[in-house]
Amino acid sequence: MSAASHDTTGLSTGHVETGAEEAPVALRGVGVGRGVAIGPALRMPDPIPEPRDEVSRRAPDEEAERARTALAATADELRTRGAVAGGTGGEILDALAMMADDPSLLADVESRAAAGATAEYAVHAAFGAFRDMLAGLGGYMGERAGDLDDVSRRVVARIMGLPTPGVPESDRPFVLVARDLAPADTAMLDLDQVLALVTSDGGPTSHTAILAREKGITAIVGVTGAEAIRAGELVLVDAALGLVTVHPDDATVSAARSREAARIAARSHAEGPGRLADGHAVPLLANIGSLESAREAVARGAEGVGLFRTEVLFLDAENAPSVADQQRQYREVFQLFPQRKVVVRVLDAGADKPLAFLTDQNEENPALGRRGLRALAAHEHVLRDQLTALAAAAAESEAEVQVMAPMVSTAGEAHYFRELAHEHGIATAGVMVEVPSCAILADHVAPKVDFMSIGTNDLTQYTFAADRLLGTVAGFQDPWHPAVLRLIQLVGRAGAENQVPVGICGEAAADPLLAVVLVGLGATSLSMSPSSIADVRAELALRTLDDARRLAALAVSAESAETARQAVIDATAASA
Repeated sequence: MSAASHDTTGLSTGHVETGAEEAPVALRGVGVGRGVAIGPALRMPDPIPEPRDEVSRRAPDEEAERARTALAATADELRTRGAVAGGTGGEILDALAMMADDPSLLADVESRAAAGATAEYAVHAAFGAFRDMLAGLGGYMGERAGDLDDVSRRVVARIMGLPTPGVPESDRPFVLVARDLAPADTAMLDLDQVLALVTSDGGPTSHTAILAREKGITAIVGVTGAEAIRAGELVLVDAALGLVTVHPDDATVSAARSREAARIAARSHAEGPGRLADGHAVPLLANIGSLESAREAVARGAEGVGLFRTEVLFLDAENAPSVADQQRQYREVFQLFPQRKVVVRVLDAGADKPLAFLTDQNEENPALGRRGLRALAAHEHVLRDQLTALAAAAAESEAEVQVMAPMVSTAGEAHYFRELAHEHGIATAGVMVEVPSCAILADHVAPKVDFMSIGTNDLTQYTFAADRLLGTVAGFQDPWHPAVLRLIQLVGRAGAENQVPVGICGEAAADPLLAVVLVGLGATSLSMSPSSIADVRAELALRTLDDARRLAALAVSAESAETARQAVIDATAASA
């Protein structure tokens, strides 16, 4: 089977054997981005075997020192990789390094070594206990349990003198197939070699998906049947359709090539502010969580910021940051966006993002507990300090700073937040619509706020009672589902009737075709990962507002996410 070279479009080029001797096999998952790629599959190697639980022949102090040395070296390696990766990848690798450096974990390792365990088993068992604890928390922390497994394997491999687990090497470009991909590997992928990613685990907000989206890698996660793909088999990865085709035929490959070429051409010609073909403006904003991601947003042509996740700055803080410290960090971001909108989400703590100084401990179900605005209202001094810092930082810049509250459930909560923000000198205050009750009561919420912003990630998970970070229920994490779209439609109507802007700041906005549907449902702006802006801008430029409303009507009247998506795809293909 001959290999194909990899060009800048993301679709392999040159001669490709389509494997016509075997019938095509279609596998579905959740697409990341809109790219298309084709090439031979290469599988991640099996993980190193688990260490055996046996009594060490070395002295306990010697075993403890072996473990300490390996933990420190692994932390250093991860930080070095993070410095090279930069961006979100760097932040994630720094977080993994902190796991390897965790004093409580080291104490557990030393205790196990003192009891006679080998260094490799002490590390394996200590990380396992930590992993099980995080897995029990669910949400973001549950997703991080898999990251702990990766760190553990790296440390154990170093102790045992084995090669560090990682992406296999190849002399030709390939499609990487894995159960899942560790953040350390995703962040350091060689984009000249890896044509696309296919994983059987993970959801659209797993670290694999987040990093693939940031790096512009074509990827499909949560692919049912991916474990059956064999090394060397030709696979076509179509992220826009969420479809992996094993042994694609000539017609399928040709159609994919034509579509990818058209996508790249459209990207290169679409410039300037986001707008529809009839001139209807749709500002394209960026989701950011750090100064570095803010800089990338500027470089990618974002018209402003639709979601500034402030809790990312303070996830490791034991105490509430001072007003002065917050003011300094906010000011650095605001100064990058003169005369442009920056929408700041106040601390969204709780559930998957616990903050020691703000959230309750040991909740039975933290995703349904005191989180978001509920946690802030219970510690109002923290909210007041943040609003004070934001107002001061805004006064020191030329950015159009707005604030919004997360996890708002009622009109009363919306009114409380806006009044408090206005009291602190912030003129424009809104709410995030992530809880179904807020969407259902949008006609009561809208008159009490200056804007609404729909967080499609959480809105989808709460609509289906399915953890958005849990691979086993990844099939429910599809914002194309009419149940989610109808809630968005309610918010869009309420916004229009009350002349209140309605933004989208969940990852749904990064899907170009779904972005058109969202505009048809009443969205007045779209915010997404910076790397997605070009594709969304190009797609919007092809449709009028009437087109968007017609496509939205098709989607909300469908029965499932699959039929909604297909109805819109068919309609756009017919009009092309």
